[in-house]
Amino acid sequence: MWQSLFAANRGHDFVVLAVAMDDAEAARPWIGAAAPAYPCLIDRNHHVADLYDLVNVPQAVWIDEAGRIVRPPETAGSTDGFRAMDRRTFAVPEAVIAERNRVKQAYVEAVADWARNGSSSRHALGPAQVLARLRRPDAAVAQAHTHFRLGRFLLERGHEDAAAQQFAHAVGLHPDSWAMWRQSAAKDSRGLAAGPSFWERVDALGERAYYAPVDPDIAGPAQGPRETGR
Repeated sequence: MWQSLFAANRGHDFVVLAVAMDDAEAARPWIGAAAPAYPCLIDRNHHVADLYDLVNVPQAVWIDEAGRIVRPPETAGSTDGFRAMDRRTFAVPEAVIAERNRVKQAYVEAVADWARNGSSSRHALGPAQVLARLRRPDAAVAQAHTHFRLGRFLLERGHEDAAAQQFAHAVGLHPDSWAMWRQSAAKDSRGLAAGPSFWERVDALGERAYYAPVDPDIAGPAQGPRETGR
């Protein structure tokens, strides 16, 4: 998705900058398998997440050539379709897959339109619109990032128990941050936090979204069945 988008639009002074909120050792196999031509950074201390209030992956921020935010952090073409998956067979209804692919393609096309047309793109927001959409972190979120950084500091020095306590404090203060939660969550053989504890946390959302819905101005109205699953 991102490689093809970058390759098709690099002639328009467009670049994709990927940031993995993980350790280099965990991110390296995924980056190596993708072999991207665009820059990939490792943000193990979540500085970018702190600056832009990123809580999940994939999220994206559009920044123009003058360094101005054109679209604040938003879900980058993903949906909650995975919640409709049969957890025994891993099967996902075809209608849900089709809707997920439709939304992803719509997001890619919106980014490409901005790459080609810049501020003239209908998807590029003005300063007032950006400010209206920006989420400003409150004191609890700011404190959560402080605990997270302290946890990383302790973990890198071998104090695993103390680090786990700091990560728990961070998640308690900022429960919307799945990125923080993944830091100390159990990982499967692929290095993903996708086990029972993940699904328990997803189920606890109830009717709330895991991925904030993609802007209807980009994705259009939802089509087909609801994707939230159980």
